[in-house]
Amino acid sequence: MNRNVLISGASIAGPTLAYWLGRHGFNPTVVEIAPALREGGHAVDFRGETHLTVLERMGLLSELRRIQTGGSPMRFVDEAGRTLLHLPAEFAGGEIEVLREDLARVLYERSAPYAEYIFGDSIIGLAETVSGMRVEFQSGASRDFDLVIGADGLHSNVRRLAFGPEQDYVSHLGYYAATWQLPGESYPGLAKGSVGFNAPGRLASVGADHRDSARAGAFFVFAAPELSYDRHDPEQQKKLIADAFSGLGWEVPRLLASLDQVPDLYFDSISRADVDTWSTRRVCLVGDAACGATIGGMGTGTAMVAAYVLAGELAQAGGEHRTAFTRYESRLRKYAKGCQAGGDRTGKFLAPATATGARLRNTLLSRSLLLNGMLKLGERVSSTVALPDYSAGPGRVSW
Repeated sequence: MNRNVLISGASIAGPTLAYWLGRHGFNPTVVEIAPALREGGHAVDFRGETHLTVLERMGLLSELRRIQTGGSPMRFVDEAGRTLLHLPAEFAGGEIEVLREDLARVLYERSAPYAEYIFGDSIIGLAETVSGMRVEFQSGASRDFDLVIGADGLHSNVRRLAFGPEQDYVSHLGYYAATWQLPGESYPGLAKGSVGFNAPGRLASVGADHRDSARAGAFFVFAAPELSYDRHDPEQQKKLIADAFSGLGWEVPRLLASLDQVPDLYFDSISRADVDTWSTRRVCLVGDAACGATIGGMGTGTAMVAAYVLAGELAQAGGEHRTAFTRYESRLRKYAKGCQAGGDRTGKFLAPATATGARLRNTLLSRSLLLNGMLKLGERVSSTVALPDYSAGPGRVSW
């Protein structure tokens, strides 16, 4: 029953779900709008027992430790380059930090034997039939599946088609973020980690590439009301960044100048997705599509946990989707919301609205007691759900 499952999105949640569904005897198909696995992106981290348990059960723990970055210390400086605040690698890097593109590659390789992958295509239509879902693709193809899963991120296409327009579910949190690659040799004194400069409501930072000293990465954050722009027009996005940071000192002019040569810019609002019910009929959401935050909401670890539980519940229910979807959401909603809440503070932390706010952040986090308390809180939040062991087979869960 309900063995043929279409998954939209081949980033983190999608391949993780495909792996576990395949292990449980389902036939997953993953469709990804990009022509190939996406490269670039920032580092992502795992922290706490729940995250590490999922990685261990996938057999990924040792491999990710082998390719981990070692963490990314953060240093905030003034216009002259003098250090105002230093945060240790574990503050942002958790217990294991890897580059997003490395994690995506590992998950794809692990799941590929169990799944069909379709790159360069996307879903444009969903219609429920007597026994499943008729799916129309942008390529012109049409196929029938038993279930459809939206693992396609904060701007989920599946959520839009099955639940309603994005504005009903995604809230702007007052900031925008951008990342892009640039030559590391332009910053020969750059140490491991990142160095950032604040002006009111803005952060401009540059970080070393952990694998290639000839590469570095820029990371910009700025406060702004919700902007109207074309998400597929990088030139328009570059202008928004340049306008927001115009007139600032430090390394900002040089970093902005590098935008002209950037082939792959990431630019998005810092936002949060809130969906009242994660499933409707034969469609279900997982990861950021259901309960995500752009940055700071432990989205990567939560997505992998959610994919593990969704696949396990479908297996336990023998493919009966109504029971599985209900149990999946019941197990994870509170946990996911708790992790997601950290994203509400990310913009304000990285780019405080005032100079006084930045000084207060720097002063408070220079105190080891408070810093250690924040690190322990992050570990507790990410480990507030017990994971069932679904390996015993349908109807038999152990803990």
